[in-house]
Amino acid sequence: MRKVYRNPRELATCLKDIVDVYLEDLMTYEKMEEKIVAIVEANKDRIYKEKNMNVNISKYLGDERVEIIDKIIKKDM
Repeated sequence: MRKVYRNPRELATCLKDIVDVYLEDLMTYEKMEEKIVAIVEANKDRIYKEKNMNVNISKYLGDERVEIIDKIIKKDM
């Protein structure tokens, strides 16, 4: 799994795929949390601007996925 993404669309696709696998019960919450934290830490400036998720990434992910990712990140901070 790549951790650093330069293209916001690839980054959003990766996050979307991870959350979707979790929502389909193919991955545990802990494993998803671990992967998302690693990706967000490596791409923090591309994902979050002033503590809010980048608009383009959040549009691509959708509200449900953004909510899950925000919950994980806010808990980790």
